[in-house]
Amino acid sequence: MKRTNKAVPGRVENRGAKIPPAARWIFLILLPLVTAAACLCIGRIPLSPADVLRSIGAKLTGGEGGTMLVESTLWRIRLPRILLGLLTGAGLSAAGCAFQSLFSNPLATPDTLGVASGASFGAALGLLLGMKLVGVQLMALAMGGAAVLLTALCGGGGRRQGLSGVVLAGIMMGSLFNALISFVKFTADTETELPSITYWLMGTLGAAGYRELALGAPPVLFGIAVLLLLRWRMNLLPLGEDEIRASGVNVRLLRGTVILCATLVTASSVSMCGQVGWVGLLVPHICRMRFGGDHRKLLPASVFLGAAFLVVVDTAARTISPSDLPISILTAMIGAPFFIFLMRRTEGWRL
Repeated sequence: MKRTNKAVPGRVENRGAKIPPAARWIFLILLPLVTAAACLCIGRIPLSPADVLRSIGAKLTGGEGGTMLVESTLWRIRLPRILLGLLTGAGLSAAGCAFQSLFSNPLATPDTLGVASGASFGAALGLLLGMKLVGVQLMALAMGGAAVLLTALCGGGGRRQGLSGVVLAGIMMGSLFNALISFVKFTADTETELPSITYWLMGTLGAAGYRELALGAPPVLFGIAVLLLLRWRMNLLPLGEDEIRASGVNVRLLRGTVILCATLVTASSVSMCGQVGWVGLLVPHICRMRFGGDHRKLLPASVFLGAAFLVVVDTAARTISPSDLPISILTAMIGAPFFIFLMRRTEGWRL
């Protein structure tokens, strides 16, 4: 009898070796570190790995470092930007992942509750009033918190029957604060104030400094840490309220904590570098394709991949153009086509 090999429907032949989970996590953890180290050498003024290592060694031992150009480029320009990129990328990815789970909406972003629009209005107002960068950060944080508070009050406080109301209230608050941003730009001086406000709103890591990082990093790190501690409970968020209560979890406390932490992360990130779109939407989807919907794996993966992603995008933004290209332009140019690819790959759209 002649034997024939027939493919079994629904069965996928495994032709490649399966990557062990431990190796996958080691790769994810090392990815931001390796990316940051490589990006220290890349830029309009290229630095060799030997120069970078020599300068770092001199800082640690108190010895003699490289030339003045190397020291200034490495420690005053690139390192603060890379640290801010790691921080912001990780924070926005974690916030986007949290909001997508909270609202059971794959299109939810860190600005779902209007926090980014509120923080941007606060920063624009601070720039209009002539505040220094630290004052602009504080104003952005305050207005971001005010936006979320207004959203919660208008949307019914986050009850299950009011979650759709919270989303609608967030859209309304986002539109309101965007209108206020337009009013600030309309009243700004077209020669001095308007260009700085417009450029800042487009998103840039170029204003990063150690003082600004010292102010903005603690809220971001605190929010990420709390979300990571709650990641197993975040698996309950898409369930019904009765099902969550049956598991012994306080529904309102869990949702309120997630909203508070994601808001804190988003407002602090926006206060340091302006609006950076697509990171909180795209990165969690990429991780979800690989790790599934289990937040015990999904949330840490989003944090590590988001940190590396934004550092790479910022390095391209400060390298491909004589002047710093606003980072939101590149994230949109990368994010929109790739998101369409993800949707088609997962059969999210059927034409």
